[in-house]
Amino acid sequence: MKHLLAIILALIVPSTVGGQPDTLPDFELAQEAVERGEILPLAQILRQLDTDHPGTVVEVELEYAYGIRVYEVELITRDGRLIEVDLDAATGKILQVEEEHDD
Repeated sequence: MKHLLAIILALIVPSTVGGQPDTLPDFELAQEAVERGEILPLAQILRQLDTDHPGTVVEVELEYAYGIRVYEVELITRDGRLIEVDLDAATGKILQVEEEHDD
């Protein structure tokens, strides 16, 4: 599972904050946000998510949406559906669950 998370974690953090260009890689920006207490660690988010939506995580992104930082998690449910769950990165609260469809 640890190897899977290392592979699937694709953190996307905006490249500017306050109009200043960032010089750190995305994962370091995310790590610093966790250290400052601005967002929850991904491992904690995934444990919380597994309670309500157990399945296999296939992709994780950290984005800005709804005016806040959001973990966007795609997972395959136990019954084989692909869903995307948006969670508030600061609280872990589920903001939206959307079923993904093949186009």
